Amino acid sequence: MPQLSPLNWILLFVLFWVAVLTMSVLIWWSNKVFFQGENLTSVPLKENKWNW
Repeated sequence: MPQLSPLNWILLFVLFWVAVLTMSVLIWWSNKVFFQGENLTSVPLKENKWNW
């Protein structure tokens, strides 16, 4: 273990958890957008039954 000051250990700890939370939010958001994209592409096909 390198000899770091306690402040550096706290900053590394915070940086690690910020990176973990950011990755989990990005994965959640991309899955949400992916499923919304699937729903949005299938809905207009069902509703496109008007004879314009």
